[in-house]
Amino acid sequence: MPPHAAALPASEAPAFTAADLRDPEARRRVSAPAVRLFLRVCDLWDLKVDERRAMLGGISRQTYHNWKAGQVGALTRDQLERISLTLGVLKGLRLVFAEDAHALRWLKSENADAPFAGRSPLAHMTEGGLSELADVRRYLDAWRGVK
Repeated sequence: MPPHAAALPASEAPAFTAADLRDPEARRRVSAPAVRLFLRVCDLWDLKVDERRAMLGGISRQTYHNWKAGQVGALTRDQLERISLTLGVLKGLRLVFAEDAHALRWLKSENADAPFAGRSPLAHMTEGGLSELADVRRYLDAWRGVK
């Protein structure tokens, strides 16, 4: 990971429940902090803009750049779930790997294990949908012995 990347403090994570995702005002309230955290994770992983857009569900370039500039409205439930899963993948990587560089290498390396089928976990997340993000999170949880 880039040497300038700082750790992501848990205190910055927006707190919300599944019920809040139905409430537009609650989604609006957590959207900007969620996008900021997502962008920091993407910076840690050195992701390209197209990879970032894909992980957010294929948002447009303009929307991505608006969000990056801080112009964030209420995200959809799908987008918030994608960000939550991404943060869960980061947490899993940090619990499995002692060094961020090793985690990043695993994330970007081809992997023959199910469900990756020879692709990297990152490619699995960016080329698929919400379920593929969840696959990587579940894989890391299982690796740690979490059911």
